[in-house]
Amino acid sequence: MSAKINYQKILESELKKIGNSTPKLLLHSCCAPCSSYVLEYLTEYFEIILYYYNPNIYPEKEYNYRLEELKRLINAMPLKNKIYITPSEYNPDCFMKLSEGLEELPERGLRCQKCIMQRLKKTAEKAVELNADYFTTTLTISPYKDSEYINKAGSELEKEYKIKYLFSDFKKREGYKRSIQLSEQYNLYRQNFCGCIYSKKIAEAQKSV
Repeated sequence: MSAKINYQKILESELKKIGNSTPKLLLHSCCAPCSSYVLEYLTEYFEIILYYYNPNIYPEKEYNYRLEELKRLINAMPLKNKIYITPSEYNPDCFMKLSEGLEELPERGLRCQKCIMQRLKKTAEKAVELNADYFTTTLTISPYKDSEYINKAGSELEKEYKIKYLFSDFKKREGYKRSIQLSEQYNLYRQNFCGCIYSKKIAEAQKSV
């Protein structure tokens, strides 16, 4: 059995290499709470462009509300370097198509993997378009997401698109705990489901028990 990779240590090693430069990072963001600690952490090292691309989020009202919360957060937080945001148009058909036949699978299953790969692929494409130095995602801060899969997917896309992927496990160093503290500090909306219609149904069923 191979040893588990410590992605936080890989991240720290990469940050040391950056030194006094300020490279451009395209950071995929799923929501304001997950972004809060990641922004606080990475703004010390990067010029960050937030990429809000989440065709999985349901319904459109939820998609737009999370986007507005993200905008409110970056205007409220005292961040070292200016944060830019580039939202994508709402495109739920993309997610519904990749979910066909996988609707009943639990979180972390094949449906989630395909969803994450789709979002990371679009992030890599956007990073190339914007001439960024790195790309990564806030998704590894969640204890409900498979950080190993996310980082392996990022590594594959780094090779495909010839752009550096910033390895991470943002839940380390009590990152998830810090995101909860920042959410309370800025009164952020913390949703009770991942975002897709299937996770919403599960959350609603658990709430009714």
